[in-house]
Amino acid sequence: MTFFPPGAVRFLLHGDEAVLGAALARTPAARPFCEVRHTDLVIAMDAKPAHAMRRGKGTSMWNAVECVRTGEAMAAVSAGNTGALMAISRLVLRMVADLDRPALVASWPTLRGHTAVLDVGANVVCDAERLVEFAIMGAAFHRAVRKSTRPTVGLLNIGTEIDKGHEEVRGADRLLRDNGFDLDYRGFVEGDDIARGTVDVVVTDGFTGNVALKTAEGLARFFRAELRTTLSSGMLSKLGALVASRSLKKMGERLDPSSINGGPFLGLNGIVVKSHGGADARGFATAIRLAADLARSDFAAEIERNLKLRTPAGGADEAGRSAA
Repeated sequence: MTFFPPGAVRFLLHGDEAVLGAALARTPAARPFCEVRHTDLVIAMDAKPAHAMRRGKGTSMWNAVECVRTGEAMAAVSAGNTGALMAISRLVLRMVADLDRPALVASWPTLRGHTAVLDVGANVVCDAERLVEFAIMGAAFHRAVRKSTRPTVGLLNIGTEIDKGHEEVRGADRLLRDNGFDLDYRGFVEGDDIARGTVDVVVTDGFTGNVALKTAEGLARFFRAELRTTLSSGMLSKLGALVASRSLKKMGERLDPSSINGGPFLGLNGIVVKSHGGADARGFATAIRLAADLARSDFAAEIERNLKLRTPAGGADEAGRSAA
């Protein structure tokens, strides 16, 4: 997408011209704001990232990311293969500073609003220094998207005591306390603190984050199904559901995955947002709005400023950094 004053949005749609043209014909109001870039090459949902990097040039996914690199677009949004999208984005856009891999962040509905949780799958094994990078990127993301002035940050652990957890988490805790980052760091948080909204940003490795995310998604589906069954089990239950319909609708909207769809890859020299592959039109629009918010923000510059405050690799090792 490309922004033109006074805030209008222009969309570059990459894909099969016949298919996209037919879709635009059903929504003529959108046609003046869209330009179709034809390609019949696509990356399959089951393609390996290495294959995507070797054979991806000229595909719709590659072309969308390439437009971000050239400055023709300010952000790319895709619902395609996650591993391929990350690999292509990393290859085409490169990383900020000396970061190794991007982090995938999720917006988590909580009792206090929304918490940014990262990483949720892009980096399975993380050392202390990488967790610090996630904290920096997560705080900048939350400030840009949620308009918080000073987001609070916590490290996910099995307890809040300073001697709990493995060495990488304890090392990251020491680095965050001792290096003078421009962060409101609150120490360790536990799994139940995520839904409570105890902090604005929860930092963890991609293995733990992905398991937590999938568990939460499964629980949300379970509760919705149980609630639907309970409220239709008898006449009194149906009457109660009718009386509470407005409140139930509000709760349903808050738990609707479409309202929080879109996970940016943080740390790239450009904005790439991954939409859920099964997202509906409303969900994909949410991902586009997220990309627009990031494009209008200063979050990339904020990340770079704080990254300069990191302890060099040798210092991080002394503080407890463990090799990934």
